[in-house]
Amino acid sequence: MSFWQISLKLLEGFGQNCFIFIVTLLASLPLGLVIAFGSMSKFKPLCWLTRAFVWVIRGTPLMLQLFVVFYVPGLVFGMPFQSRMSAALVAFIINYAAYFSEIYRGGINSIPKGQYEAGQVLGMTKSQIFFKVILFQVIKRIIPPIGNEIITLVKDTSLARAIAVPEILMMSYEFAAEGLIWPLFYTGAFFLIFSGGLTLLLGYVEKKLNYYRG
Repeated sequence: MSFWQISLKLLEGFGQNCFIFIVTLLASLPLGLVIAFGSMSKFKPLCWLTRAFVWVIRGTPLMLQLFVVFYVPGLVFGMPFQSRMSAALVAFIINYAAYFSEIYRGGINSIPKGQYEAGQVLGMTKSQIFFKVILFQVIKRIIPPIGNEIITLVKDTSLARAIAVPEILMMSYEFAAEGLIWPLFYTGAFFLIFSGGLTLLLGYVEKKLNYYRG
């Protein structure tokens, strides 16, 4: 195969990585907020259950979670995933939602209690206090750790090869098996460029939020 044919094949594989990245991000960011609210709930059973869930997800490897999500439904319940990509997305979304939830929880707990009390004195409801006073301060504080997780997600998408999702690294391994080593290094360029673009974007967002120093 020529250089351009291999490049197109790798680009096709990287499209799978990008798809996993985008869907995971769009689903796990809001789900993480829901989980964070559950872990901060005053209803103790919900709080304990949510924190136990986060503890298990954060304490086990993502690759193991991919195997569990893909194989367990079929082996235990007789309902296997029809698509390897669907199983990968479920595993990634659950994993990153757990991590994002802890970032959200830390950000919300970092806001001084006096701001909640001030909002109550002004006659605001709890939802108004959160969305009009607290939320933007939390966003400003969590952008750096969220950014780190987003960059990690870019690289973690390559783990989808564990359940044979045809992403870029899996394809480069196939070329390596045929005696072509350079596609492995070429693959690194795809991740570096994508990560670099995201780093610049996240830096821009962080600078835009510098006006808010609450």
